[in-house]
Amino acid sequence: MNTPTSTPSLPRMAPGSCTLVGAGPGDPELLTLKALKAIQAATVLLVDDLVSDAIVAHAAPGARIVHVGKRGGCKSTPQAFIEKLMLMAVRDGERVVRLKGGDPFIFGRGGEEVEHLRAAGVQVEVINGITSGLAAVTSLGLPLTHREHAHGVVFVTGHARPGSSGTDWRALAATARDARLTLVIYMGVSGAERIQQELLTGLPASTPVAIIQNASLPTQRQALSTLDRLHATIVEQQLASPSVVVVGDVLRGVEAACGDGLLLKLA
Repeated sequence: MNTPTSTPSLPRMAPGSCTLVGAGPGDPELLTLKALKAIQAATVLLVDDLVSDAIVAHAAPGARIVHVGKRGGCKSTPQAFIEKLMLMAVRDGERVVRLKGGDPFIFGRGGEEVEHLRAAGVQVEVINGITSGLAAVTSLGLPLTHREHAHGVVFVTGHARPGSSGTDWRALAATARDARLTLVIYMGVSGAERIQQELLTGLPASTPVAIIQNASLPTQRQALSTLDRLHATIVEQQLASPSVVVVGDVLRGVEAACGDGLLLKLA
């Protein structure tokens, strides 16, 4: 007697399974093995806007893909709605992967999502990804710290929460100068003019800066300049989000292509 065959289905974990996965800066080859396995095993993926199609392509054929875009200055899916979707899917017994660009816990609002789910009784696993700030400066062949040039690094957002005064750039400039720190500014393009003015109160005008757009992707563009020309360089080179701004002496001596084949070297 022949036994009827059943249609293969995606593997299911116990109800309440949710994983926050860092997709890295964009290049799918920069995914960790653990991130790749989680993406392949997911039955539902809630995907941020900055996650590339090449990474989403690793999802299982039967997985449900939900795009929940969030980008500064653009129309975004409300955070509360994203958290509601996550919780609903978990309660339906799905294996949920919340797929975020970069790292979930570095300006990815992963902390808010973990708090929301844990408050509802759902345990969450977090899988780290390479943050774009690291990938951006690495693409120039440079470190973020260096025994001679930078004794530490500060990751900071240039996007203030509505109703908040945001980062105290004057205090940060003084600290960066005295402690010899590299500044890595996320979401800083739109506020670059004010950031430049405030940082110049504590850092020399000749401090090297780099602006890297679409770090690690084939569409990456970068420009090198000095702090007193940060905003002007962004305008002249027509750089836009998503970009990372790096400020500090670790950039000295770097060469990089800056639009139209121009090669600029910082002494």
